[in-house]
Amino acid sequence: MPGTPSVVVLDYGSGNLRSAERALERAGAKVEVTADPRAAQEADGLVVPGVGAFAACAAGLRAVGGERILEQRLAGGRPVLGICVGMQVLFERGVEFGEEAEGAGQWPGTVEKLQAAVLPHMGWNTVRAPADSVLFADMPADERFYFVHSFAARRWEVEPQEPFLPAKVTWAHHGEDFVAAVEDGPLMATQFHPEKSGEAGRRLLVNWLGSL
Repeated sequence: MPGTPSVVVLDYGSGNLRSAERALERAGAKVEVTADPRAAQEADGLVVPGVGAFAACAAGLRAVGGERILEQRLAGGRPVLGICVGMQVLFERGVEFGEEAEGAGQWPGTVEKLQAAVLPHMGWNTVRAPADSVLFADMPADERFYFVHSFAARRWEVEPQEPFLPAKVTWAHHGEDFVAAVEDGPLMATQFHPEKSGEAGRRLLVNWLGSL
């Protein structure tokens, strides 16, 4: 129907594809799960999910031409949302169990093991979002989201560059601070799972769809 945003959930062999599809439909999108590059380019929004190991996700993304799809969409200012490992692979590299893998390189920095007494970080946690966040607009500061991960971006290494606006970075804490979400122009991402975060996750996806 008119006014309904179209979203492609990129199928590259990793991620809770159906749960992401259902969550986006509940938030008001028309959703297609596919690896077809043309569909991924033409949709109003592209979602890159991801679960499991960084290296496997990065390899899967490469195998379907995902890096090129990302670059072409972002060059045209067309929105992309990464989720969990789908966020992690946007960084330059990941280090897991002593092995280094190359990511998509949209952001500098390394995804590595959290310094925490208990891993994985699994369950509900609060986040610290910037006041002008789009994703977390109209949400209370103590809103909780669902995390499942042992690795994260422990630093944000992007230097602001004129004339571009600096990215809006949201943080969470488990043993130490880590990047929980990023809003960088058309490229946004969450370390937590909106599709597993109940009403809070639905509202975040509604906010993202509203920005398309």
